[in-house]
Amino acid sequence: MPVRPARHCALIGVTLAVALLLGGCETTNGSGASASDVTASDASRLTRSGFLTDYARLKPMPWGNGIECWREPHLNAAQYTKILVSRIVVSIAPPKGEDVAPTVDPSDLKALTDYFHTALVKALRPQLQIVETAGPGVLVMRIALTNLVPTQVSRSIAGTLIPYGFVAEAGSGVATGRPAGSTPYLGETGMEMQFRDGGNGAVLGECRDTQIGRKYAVSEGDDVVTTWANGYLNSFQSWAYARDAFDKWSAQVAERLAQLRGVRPR
Repeated sequence: MPVRPARHCALIGVTLAVALLLGGCETTNGSGASASDVTASDASRLTRSGFLTDYARLKPMPWGNGIECWREPHLNAAQYTKILVSRIVVSIAPPKGEDVAPTVDPSDLKALTDYFHTALVKALRPQLQIVETAGPGVLVMRIALTNLVPTQVSRSIAGTLIPYGFVAEAGSGVATGRPAGSTPYLGETGMEMQFRDGGNGAVLGECRDTQIGRKYAVSEGDDVVTTWANGYLNSFQSWAYARDAFDKWSAQVAERLAQLRGVRPR
């Protein structure tokens, strides 16, 4: 029997209430990412902006859940006890399959780059001294946001209000070449990251990734309710998925650097 619109809206209200109640109950998995993994890497949307020096060397990393990187094979990461997180730059290009680049409010860009910078500093501070000047013993991190697409909130709301609309949405990710649980109107965020020696400027390693929002985000081993609720709630905020991606990348970078430096992640 079809669900009546009133009943459907009531179910939506209950879902959002659950999401709000569970919002502070997230845990972390082995990669440092949130257990409510509401963004996923999309290899088909990795960017090549020209910010990095050697895209041919980039390969998927077993620790990165889709992130591609390379590093100098003889890198001695333990010699770096300080890190400079450079000012984050933005290079907006049209999303894959689009002809026109999205427009982004300058105030949104500042808020997003400030958020990412703060997340990186917070994640790295326990193991490395944060500095503002390059020099010997300083690892310099340079980052470009290469693909910023906000969630189209109006389309997310419209899809939610259609009875059984979630059934079609939940399967639309794979059908459109996106990660499972994603939809064409959800946000995506690309980044390219470079590490240099603060003394001589030598490039030590580079990475890139593009994260796609998932409205119906359930992964094996996750808390199903928390994961689904957070992904669903974020689909009604323009930049929520971008912030999730920034948190994920910050945790991944901090954990990987700790492993390379031979220290325990905190």
